[in-house]
Amino acid sequence: MAVLSGKNILLGITGGIAAYKAAFLVRLLVKKGANVKVVMTTSAKEFVTPLTLSTLSKNEVFSSFTTEPSGENPEENPLWNNHVELALWADLMLIAPATANTMSKMASGGADNLLLAVYFSAKCPVYYAPAMDLDMYIHPTVSEVFKKLDSFGNIQIPATYGELASGLVGQGRMAEPEDIVTFLENDILKKLPLKGKKVLITAGPTYEAIDPVRFIGNHSSGKMGYAIAEVASKLGAEVILISGPVSLKLEDDYVKIIRVTSAEEMYRAAHQYFPNCDIAILSAAVADYRPADVSSEKIKKKDDDLVLNLTKTKDILKSLGEIKQKQFLVGFALETQNEEENAKLKLKKKNLDLIVLNSLRDEGAGFQSDTNKVTLISKDNKVLPFPVKAKAEVAKDILDYIIEKTYA
Repeated sequence: MAVLSGKNILLGITGGIAAYKAAFLVRLLVKKGANVKVVMTTSAKEFVTPLTLSTLSKNEVFSSFTTEPSGENPEENPLWNNHVELALWADLMLIAPATANTMSKMASGGADNLLLAVYFSAKCPVYYAPAMDLDMYIHPTVSEVFKKLDSFGNIQIPATYGELASGLVGQGRMAEPEDIVTFLENDILKKLPLKGKKVLITAGPTYEAIDPVRFIGNHSSGKMGYAIAEVASKLGAEVILISGPVSLKLEDDYVKIIRVTSAEEMYRAAHQYFPNCDIAILSAAVADYRPADVSSEKIKKKDDDLVLNLTKTKDILKSLGEIKQKQFLVGFALETQNEEENAKLKLKKKNLDLIVLNSLRDEGAGFQSDTNKVTLISKDNKVLPFPVKAKAEVAKDILDYIIEKTYA
């Protein structure tokens, strides 16, 4: 799972020799899919240049409260670098390296540079990676600073044992960039609400063969189910995604995709994985009927009419509702008339904990679209409507509701 993908990370760099590692750190964070902005102290620029960091981050680097006007417009007033705006932009702040001088000011309330002003304005989690020489690291004052910073809720990425800039060997070396990134990922992951939970999701259409060439299908794109899978993974879940034939791709180490074609294949896969899951969300548009007889050869066009005898497919959702034990079971209802009434009947009949209702009559909802408009109906018939949203946001609404009802 790309835990850091899409996250806004504010990297604070202070004036220690370990600042040269910041270039590697920025590169790794960007490679993980994070959006990175850098704030550095004036002394940090003696060890690594803003140009290097801006090139790697693809963002402006900030080091003072104002930016002087360019040479083309020298008469313009300096631009203010809004420390509050920077702090609120961040999903997390990382100070690496964090020198003894900066940490003491973080602990005592000193804000004599932009980085510190941003730190004191931050509402997001703040991580710090100490870096200093051996004797400084073990000094009682520094130990007290660590305790104070940790008591504020800051998260320390411990320094490691190794060769130091002074030539001494001991504790105080800043953690390597790779280890810092791993620390961030693991710390974020263990705090996610679905950590340790298994989520089963079905998505897309099913195709029911008529002959080796033709099939009965529907217009489902699978976008809703894939969005739920991606969001569930970002919330820490281990995801089994049973996907009908779609063109979508999802690269995520925590999402296992089981590809099926027919309703029968989806039925078997769902029953294989359902007993061990905590949450099951069945968003697939499963065919209600399939041809009773499938021709082994392509049917030749002979007459004006072709009569197909259809037989019902197995009701996957109902069958899971009948064997449900600890699982939180969610179904989807796509309706065109008497929407709420039909959804409530389906909710009860199939022994669901939640049903997600959408209507083909709602603009921005239904198959193929990148948006959806849903109404959540709970087991006790409470109705919670939502406006039109991107399917990723709809997925988060659904999962947030489940988390609130089951794990909050």
